[in-house]
Amino acid sequence: MNRINMAEEGSKKAGSDAFTVAVAGKGGTGKTTLAGLLVNELVERKLGSVLAIDADPNANLDELLGFEVDGTIGQLEADLLHDSDQVPPGMTKKRWMELNLQQILSEGKGKDLLVMGRGEGPSCYCAVNNILREYLTNLSRNYDYLVMDNEAGLEHLSRRTTAGIDVLLVISDGNPVALKSARRIAGLVDKLDIDVGKKYLVLNRVIGDLPEKSEKRIEELDMELLGEVPRDEEVRELCWKGESIDKLPSVSRATDAVSKIVSDLVPTPLNTSGAKGD
Repeated sequence: MNRINMAEEGSKKAGSDAFTVAVAGKGGTGKTTLAGLLVNELVERKLGSVLAIDADPNANLDELLGFEVDGTIGQLEADLLHDSDQVPPGMTKKRWMELNLQQILSEGKGKDLLVMGRGEGPSCYCAVNNILREYLTNLSRNYDYLVMDNEAGLEHLSRRTTAGIDVLLVISDGNPVALKSARRIAGLVDKLDIDVGKKYLVLNRVIGDLPEKSEKRIEELDMELLGEVPRDEEVRELCWKGESIDKLPSVSRATDAVSKIVSDLVPTPLNTSGAKGD
């Protein structure tokens, strides 16, 4: 496998958007766990401030990262659409939304988390998308890195509520069915005209050599294989218990593989701002 190294693409400039990594994959492939491991690896390296966005309606990135969430963007959308009277007199809906978005931003040591939650369907898009897009654009400029966990349908990305994605990681295991789904997800990027710089395949929970059929499926994909993360029983046990992956030992099979991926993937800023909450 020819590994890539994007470290030469430059450092983050003050006021610029965060280097954004979106993670997507079929349910059951461990994409959320991998997103959490990416976040923790960035924090561990002290490369800069990190914002995690959980854009999967079945949100559990908060548990993996050890956060307690006070609310979601989906809940705010519902409140604004169905109970607009709660907006105080003299305050615009835009200002009300911005204030409440700031309140549901969970802050931690080296990393912050924003949970999208479940949306209200197409009726909510035009009403709040512009507000949300502006807020997330401004918010991302406070961070060096942004890691976004997405559902397989890429619904959040299709709403254009974030600026361009630097890298899309499509997560799959070695199952030919999962690899077929990975191909469909990659195709959605073009179909939905989502602004993505590069997209890569990452194999997760790998056990031994891949079946010949899986190897063939990978060759057929219009994506480079970025890395393989082996099955890790320590990660599996923490996930089953619903505990934070912060409890993983500093060295494990999964964290070692993710460390290599981060080394190849992300640019290192010359000047890091330091994460909020430090």
